[in-house]
Amino acid sequence: MKKNILTIMFCLGALFGFSQTIVNGKVIGQNGDAIMGANVYLDGTYDGTTTDENGEFSFKTKESGTQKLTVSFMSYETKSLVQDVTTMNSLIIKLKDDVNNLDAVVLSAGTFKAGDNSKVTALKPLDVVTTASALGDPIAAFQTLPGTSTVAEDGRLFVRGGEADETQIFIDDIRVFTPYSATANNTPTRGRYSPFLFDGMTFSTGGYSAEYGQALSSVLLLNTINEPDQEKTDIGIMSVGASIGNTQKWDKNSLSINASYINLSPYNGLFPDRNEWIKPYETFAGEAVYRKKYDNGILKLYSAFDASNFELIQEDINYDDGVHFKLKNNNLYFNGSYRGVLNDNWSIFSGLSYTYAKNKIGIIDSDIDDTENSIHAKLKFKRNFSSRFKLNFGAEYFTTDFQEDYSDLNFSNEKYGFNNDISAIYTEADIFFSKKMAVKSGIRLEYSELFDELKVAPRVSLAYKTSDNSQVSLAYGDFYQAPTNEILKFSQDLKSQNTSHYILNYQYNNEGKIFRAETYYKKYNNLVKYDTDFVSFDSNITSNGNGYSTGLDLFWRDNKTIKNLDYWLSYSYLDTKRDYKNYENKAQPNFVNKHNFSVVGKYWVEDWKSQVGISYTFASGRPYTNPNNEGFLNQKTKPYNSLSVNWAYLISQQKILYFSINNALGFKNVNGYQYTNTPNMDGNFDSRVLRPAADRFFFIGFFWTISEKGTDNQLNNL
Repeated sequence: MKKNILTIMFCLGALFGFSQTIVNGKVIGQNGDAIMGANVYLDGTYDGTTTDENGEFSFKTKESGTQKLTVSFMSYETKSLVQDVTTMNSLIIKLKDDVNNLDAVVLSAGTFKAGDNSKVTALKPLDVVTTASALGDPIAAFQTLPGTSTVAEDGRLFVRGGEADETQIFIDDIRVFTPYSATANNTPTRGRYSPFLFDGMTFSTGGYSAEYGQALSSVLLLNTINEPDQEKTDIGIMSVGASIGNTQKWDKNSLSINASYINLSPYNGLFPDRNEWIKPYETFAGEAVYRKKYDNGILKLYSAFDASNFELIQEDINYDDGVHFKLKNNNLYFNGSYRGVLNDNWSIFSGLSYTYAKNKIGIIDSDIDDTENSIHAKLKFKRNFSSRFKLNFGAEYFTTDFQEDYSDLNFSNEKYGFNNDISAIYTEADIFFSKKMAVKSGIRLEYSELFDELKVAPRVSLAYKTSDNSQVSLAYGDFYQAPTNEILKFSQDLKSQNTSHYILNYQYNNEGKIFRAETYYKKYNNLVKYDTDFVSFDSNITSNGNGYSTGLDLFWRDNKTIKNLDYWLSYSYLDTKRDYKNYENKAQPNFVNKHNFSVVGKYWVEDWKSQVGISYTFASGRPYTNPNNEGFLNQKTKPYNSLSVNWAYLISQQKILYFSINNALGFKNVNGYQYTNTPNMDGNFDSRVLRPAADRFFFIGFFWTISEKGTDNQLNNL
């Protein structure tokens, strides 16, 4: 009996032993190299192992039938194999590179990102508002990057030979139609929107996505904060006014409000400029963003309002008493957007913006009342077929109603204006062949009811990773944009203006050091031309203009080599000519500098509890026409130089004293020259130099933050 029991136990043991199956094979990468340390296991079991130095694995399992074998390793995509367990032997499993890994290639031609969540960050949100020359204006900070031209008397973004209106600004992917504050001639404007509510910015100097239209040269994308980290109040007392901001948080909702009042009357009393102010510049502005989080998405409602007015007399060589100019501006902007996830593979975005802008302008004996109502509506979807193939597609609609009433001594209540409706659809695919190579290819179709024309705009960009820390990128695209309101109010028998971009980019990024080199070529067609000194109701306006821009942009940033020092250098070379507006022939436009160079440095002094910064800008001379000599745009101004400094001192963790001087050394910069309309008795045209309204600008501010944690401050808003 005992012998029989032993026999049965032996048989059961043998049966159990023989029921185990051996699973084995080898794991390799795309290039055939063995992968050591990969995890190999059967889903839902404890059976598995890791690969050895040869990439080989082997383990036993008692499972039977169809099983799922999973292989995973960091920086590679997880791979699963479903088949009968008895066939899982001598396997050769090839893993693909994980294209979502931090060291994967990125499509970066023509693009600077400023956000902590971007793979390649040239600037951080903190940078764009602590630059010494920026005075808290993100637009001014981006002017220190390559690809921009220094047009000191204007203040807007001029990118790669393009006019300022060729750069469009978007908030949460929705168009801002009037992004700049009102200003007088020869006085730089500022962006309307405070950095207080934004945490991500992308500046594309060319070759941007098919998603964005109505921009010939560039787009600047501003993203509002998704969720504030705490409740707080920010108070600012400045030499030019005051500001206050407050953030409230609830379970799934939050509200941030920011308001400011600026009045230059006290400042102009202490530091008079070259204008004769009757009423110095005054503005009240407010912004608010409400956020509501859902299980699968977020709703944002953003609004901004500002009211400005001023009155002054500016020197003019053709008017002994100067030119009287006054302006009242009211601007309202509303932006609502929803971004959400529909399921594992689908996401959705929808948004709507409304702009109301009202200008009442008086110039000498002329009164001009402008009213603009504009809407942008957008709907887009994203489908992730896999980590290597993503499809984006969407539709959008732009509409603008612009009306002007004009009166002077000879005309009474003349009316000009237009309605322009533009519809667009686009589709674009992101294809990652590996973590070393990716392509973005898309097409955009735009239909303008005003011009009754359909435009097709293909766009493609390619990126290849040349090493662990470097890559090259190529980009091509066609871009269209309607002429400006100042043109369309007089004539609508025109065409959409067009550019074609060709870009080659090299980028190196390693441990706090970034180097970018980018060369490009842009071709312009259908630019606006007219036959009068200034565009007016009696101008002959056509779309026969053309031009080109080509150049080289260089950028270097280093925040690791020297402790507490962060700096960047940028240089741009620009060769461009245009035959447009009232130009006699193709020439370098008067807003273009061939050479632009910027240095920005920021240093934290621990013993002083201070951040000190400098910003230096050099720009070669710009062309102008001297009627006393032959030729068109026949001379150039002297080069532009400006050195700005700032100092932020932490009185305590949440109290900051801030001081800055723009053009601290007082360089006598020249914006151009104005000539008399008629020659003098000697047959020569007299002239006067056009200088900035002030050689220097001083700013002092005290900023106090009151928050839950007691650690936040407004250093990132200065």
